[in-house]
Amino acid sequence: MLQLVLFDLDGTLLDTAPDLGLALNIQRARHNLPSLSQNTIRPYASHGSKGLLSVGFGLTPEHVNFGDMREEYLAIYDEVMMQSPVLFDGMQELLAAIEHKGLRWGIVTNKPRRFTGPILNKMGLDNRAACVVCGDDAPRAKPFPDTLFKACELTGTRVDDCLYVGDAERDIQAGKAAGMRTVISLYGYIDDADKPHEWEADGAIQHPSELLALL
Repeated sequence: MLQLVLFDLDGTLLDTAPDLGLALNIQRARHNLPSLSQNTIRPYASHGSKGLLSVGFGLTPEHVNFGDMREEYLAIYDEVMMQSPVLFDGMQELLAAIEHKGLRWGIVTNKPRRFTGPILNKMGLDNRAACVVCGDDAPRAKPFPDTLFKACELTGTRVDDCLYVGDAERDIQAGKAAGMRTVISLYGYIDDADKPHEWEADGAIQHPSELLALL
């Protein structure tokens, strides 16, 4: 019996792409590169600094400069991350409906806690969520199931009674590895190269309101 709905953060619960993209373009300017359009950056916003440095500089984690560039990016994002995060259209109503049904909801994200905490506090969501588990709260982040198990532990919920919603393949991989039902948020940061129909999720939604029919 469903008791807990868990959401990924970037690209599922909140639209944070504008600030993530702003930080990347500030960094590109520092390196004498022109700005990229938000449409170019947006599909990479769910993939963290690894994805953003890939689209912004063609860097992979194996590159000798990746670590320094990542730290530079995160320092810039720290300065701009509070400018414009917003709930996706229909998400406020969805959360209220979940609560009205007597269910709980929480957040499981790969975003580091140093960024997640302040953003959720600003949005007034931290006190509403049954749990907030970040990528650095467990030994392994998604696509491993560790953070999802942590959410179950914190809320006293069995994995069978949880549903996980995310917009990236690693979200579905982590949910399936944990033994949870999974739903893809197709309104999120889906790249043209992504093949969500091959991720073998239990469902997919084009708008947050569609999740109600799956609860």
